[in-house]
Amino acid sequence: MKQKVIVYNKVDPTVIEYLEKTCEVQYFEYNDQLLNNPLFLKALSEAHAILGSRLKVDSSFLDLAPKLKIVSNISVGYDNFDIVEITNRGIMATNTPTVLNDTVADTIFALMLATARRVPEMVQNVRNGKWIKSNIDEEWFGVDIHHKTLGIIGLGGIGSALAKRAHFGFDMNILYHNRSRNEEAERLYNASYCSMEELLQNSDFVCVMVPLSKHTEKLIGRREFSLMKNSGILINASRGKVIDEEALIEAIQQNEILGAGLDVFSQEPVATDNPLLSMDNVVALPHIGSATKETRLKMQLLAAENVVEGLMRGTPKNLINHELILNNR
Repeated sequence: MKQKVIVYNKVDPTVIEYLEKTCEVQYFEYNDQLLNNPLFLKALSEAHAILGSRLKVDSSFLDLAPKLKIVSNISVGYDNFDIVEITNRGIMATNTPTVLNDTVADTIFALMLATARRVPEMVQNVRNGKWIKSNIDEEWFGVDIHHKTLGIIGLGGIGSALAKRAHFGFDMNILYHNRSRNEEAERLYNASYCSMEELLQNSDFVCVMVPLSKHTEKLIGRREFSLMKNSGILINASRGKVIDEEALIEAIQQNEILGAGLDVFSQEPVATDNPLLSMDNVVALPHIGSATKETRLKMQLLAAENVVEGLMRGTPKNLINHELILNNR
């Protein structure tokens, strides 16, 4: 009998075809009322695997899925997983790292350039007929990126891809703060390890690339903004809640920092009355870090491969809770 898999994100048809070679697949379109759908709840009660990226997988969810063997996120992040609870029940948890590194790094650089050179603001000025003379005034000037200092908080796969672009493409000086030294980045990109305080004080651009956890929530707050240069620009493409959003608003309003480029917010979709959206020196994107057709397909296929490997062999290559699972078995 085939193992039963629930897919609750819209995926490419090739992903479903791949899963159906070995599994029985049921698809549900994600919405906020999915857990109130009787058909979904019935399927969940019999499911051996779920594949998607939004559902909060905690004890109450797992109580509804007694046969579950693996949860597969179509994302490098997994803050929607209660890893301890999942592991205590002997369930495998997987994600999709590496395949999105370059695409997210591209997005981050787009944010850096757009914020530093005030691209959205200048586009609006042109469209609104404010460009009325050939030589623009200094009030429209931006700031350079090349030969500046980029501070990366969290130098993992995406951070390393960002450092590569900054070093080779823009001759930037790279500072980084991490839980452990990244000797490869130090060797390849001349990155310098330093304390959080040193990074904040000396960086022209501060890029936050840490996963969301109880240890990183509001990692950057009032104290951190006070340490940044007045000419500093904050870039966040990780998770919105790693930034204290009220402190960020205050720092920009009080000119403690020059501006911010944000792909993520504490509430998503972001509220239309969020003060950050009315600030000319803030560039806001709708969490599009990995959102290209090519990369999303790679992520979906990798998530599906994790499911098949987990169900068929018990050893998916992107197992998040590897050591904990081994201890429980």
